[in-house]
Amino acid sequence: MDRYKKKNTIAAAIEYDNKRDAAPKVTAKGRGSIAEKIIKLAMEHNIPIRKDPALVQILSRLDIDEQIPPEIYKAIAEILAFVYSINEQYRERHR
Repeated sequence: MDRYKKKNTIAAAIEYDNKRDAAPKVTAKGRGSIAEKIIKLAMEHNIPIRKDPALVQILSRLDIDEQIPPEIYKAIAEILAFVYSINEQYRERHR
């Protein structure tokens, strides 16, 4: 990866526990080398990664542990559906 691209990498992580949280929240965010570390950790732990440049821009403006604003619930719902689908595929392969 060239330096320009690496320097402009942005990543954000979200978490949602419907028993504990009223809405998903940002658990990590960063640019450049921090973003690369977030992505690397997600890959190492088999956490699904979804590329959505517009959404990551919005998430990166939120504070850590801040709940997702209602204005972006639809986009977050799409991500959660993506994650649930991947998790289900994983479970079916490992039964």
